Amino acid sequence: MGLSIAAPAMPAHRDDRELRLLADPELLRDIAFAVGGPFHMMYPERVGDNIDGFHAAFEQASVDGVVYYGKKANKASCVTRACAEHGAGVDVSSVGELGSALTQGIRGEELMVTGPAKSPELLWLAARHHALIAVDAPDELDALVRAGLPARVLLRVLPPDSSSRFGMSEAELDAALRRTDLGPITVQGFSFHLSGYDPVARAELAGTLIERCRAARALGHDAGIISIGGGFAVDYLSAQSWQDFRAASDPRQFHADKRFDSYYPYHSDSPGPAMLAAILRHGNLAQRLREHEIRLAVEPGRALLDRAGSTVFRVQGVKTRTAHGDSYQLLTVDGTSLSLSEQWFDSEYLPDPALWPTRPGVDTPASVGAATCLESDMLSWRRIPLPRAAVVDDLLVYPNTAGYQMDSNESAFHELPIPPKVVLHNTSDGRFRWTLDAR
Repeated sequence: MGLSIAAPAMPAHRDDRELRLLADPELLRDIAFAVGGPFHMMYPERVGDNIDGFHAAFEQASVDGVVYYGKKANKASCVTRACAEHGAGVDVSSVGELGSALTQGIRGEELMVTGPAKSPELLWLAARHHALIAVDAPDELDALVRAGLPARVLLRVLPPDSSSRFGMSEAELDAALRRTDLGPITVQGFSFHLSGYDPVARAELAGTLIERCRAARALGHDAGIISIGGGFAVDYLSAQSWQDFRAASDPRQFHADKRFDSYYPYHSDSPGPAMLAAILRHGNLAQRLREHEIRLAVEPGRALLDRAGSTVFRVQGVKTRTAHGDSYQLLTVDGTSLSLSEQWFDSEYLPDPALWPTRPGVDTPASVGAATCLESDMLSWRRIPLPRAAVVDDLLVYPNTAGYQMDSNESAFHELPIPPKVVLHNTSDGRFRWTLDAR
């Protein structure tokens, strides 16, 4: 088969645990047999490593910092347990997320409660458990006042010149700080979230909020915390792979000549903890935080899940098709793109899946479709340059899917079972053992 219609290779950075899994001659097949359908692999030890990296960035800058895992990025219980074991809190936005975090060992005071227009039940539970509540609007503060419970709050800031639907304007912030009816509610600082992955913008807004904290303290508030939210970049691919794709990408390399207008930035020179270090360096932010005794909070989701999981599908159908004079494989797997969420944001998940098991063969371009009746349900429109032709019962292992890809959009469409999460554990004898994640 010719490669003129194949997309450039996009080999992913893979965790050592995933490499060992792919090299094991039996384990993936055994799990696939036991599960009987698609499944997600989770590597919670990697989550712990990522948390430790953020803590190290704070320590190296001599900044009092706290990490909250953005739980919406993955529902797995093993991730929340890793947070509890490695000294991270959890950012939650629903009663269900709050309860789930508590059952995995997160203490109430280690919770950050975010999101707009929080329900009375969520506000009540958050206050009862002494969670830190990011207040998004004046009426949320009204609801907490009516509840009459002690509550620790941050005031969420609408970034300057932003059309975001989240956060409070300057006038609303001023009014909140001058309220005289807060009673047992303590304003402990401010929070914000910025789209994109620019460390400079985050550092500069955090610097502005240092002055906000000082002014709030003058009014009698504690105001010793600034949360800069999430949006920490993840490095999925090498710089060269990302550059090659952007330079050579062509609709003719996609099934049905599919076009996408935008992609997640799959390469970053300063991902995760390195981005936090860059934020702390800019404008002497670390020094200013120390001088004014302000704690910096971060709420990474995807970055704490970097290389902490993968998604496995079984090939259950193979067709040969022709486009632009060359042939390629059109594969059907036993799951859906609901388990690879990027496709549902009118984009494509680009890191190449591994074809398992490894066998000799000829490079073969392949697109990957789902086991549904929807023409648009494709896991990979891009013709991936597989190292050999795929056959029925092969496995496709999509890398680094723990962050948002796995379960953001999963449903039992067609009454297909939702893929379980399989947790991989190291043992003292060097082997892997596995369990199902208990949500």
